[in-house]
Amino acid sequence: MAVPISQVYTVAKYAISKTLKGQKRYPLVLMLEPLFQCNLACVGCGKIQYGVDVLKKRMTAQEAWNAAEECGAPIISIAGGEPLLHQEMPQMIQGFVDRKKYVYMCTNAQILMQKIDLFKPSKYLSLGIHLDGTKEMHDKSVNKEGAYDKAVAAIKEAIKRGFRVTTNTTVFNNADPSELRRFFDDMSKLGIEGMMLSPGFPYEKAPNQENFLERDKTVKLFKEILGKPSKKWIFNHSPSFLQFLKGEQDYDCTPWGNPTYSIFGWQKPCYLINDGYCASFKELMDCIDSYDLGKKGTRPECKDCMLHSGYEPSAVCDTFGSFGGLIRAGKNFFAFRRG
Repeated sequence: MAVPISQVYTVAKYAISKTLKGQKRYPLVLMLEPLFQCNLACVGCGKIQYGVDVLKKRMTAQEAWNAAEECGAPIISIAGGEPLLHQEMPQMIQGFVDRKKYVYMCTNAQILMQKIDLFKPSKYLSLGIHLDGTKEMHDKSVNKEGAYDKAVAAIKEAIKRGFRVTTNTTVFNNADPSELRRFFDDMSKLGIEGMMLSPGFPYEKAPNQENFLERDKTVKLFKEILGKPSKKWIFNHSPSFLQFLKGEQDYDCTPWGNPTYSIFGWQKPCYLINDGYCASFKELMDCIDSYDLGKKGTRPECKDCMLHSGYEPSAVCDTFGSFGGLIRAGKNFFAFRRG
């Protein structure tokens, strides 16, 4: 499988039009968190530590649609929490599909088989299955034996039914590069559309802080993981972002590229730092200049961050920020990297 040409065209057209208009800051992906409740307790999660009152909160489908229209991003990434615990999730996603938004629903897949009949395969919908490596790695990461097997069974069934399926993997400092490479081989054999990777970021509320990566360790680790890639591996990232993870490319953070809208509102300044919330997307964009983010910035939280939410948009902006970049866009924007 491969990402639909229509998605590549839609996102490329959107980004190019922004560049030609001289707009340097624009959202590519809306990070939507319609709930924080989850049915797993992952070691790196910073959401499920909230109190019961917060975990009971739900964003309505209409609120989610309004946020998408307000920011205008062509892609919606629905996370949480576990989206499948949200009773309005089928209606919410169908609303995005009707609006021709490309949706990635990030799920741990533990109850996907119980819910799959509520969804329809569409070129606008991709099921993003959370798997943090091989069986042993993943089950340890999510603190549940058998979670990997259940997720893989759901992947097979979803692909059989015609759904677009990707995987979403967080890499922690204790990761074994050879095990991750074997994991990539296993996922490629399943016939998924692509794999997404991100180094672990130290959420303040996460119960296990020692698992998170420092920047130098991230670069060293990803050089080992991505060195001499198999031609069968397909990554759902821009090639420039993968180069960034290996230390072969340098970028500043672009927090406006993946804005987050949650049950509390528009999170400022980014998905990973919580300095409060804005009532509107415009208010969020207006306050961005007051932040000095990225490794060259003054925020201590930023010094080791290399996450896709801040740096994948940087790679895309690099692609579309010049005439030469526009020429290259048709070749490598949102392309899948094959060896």
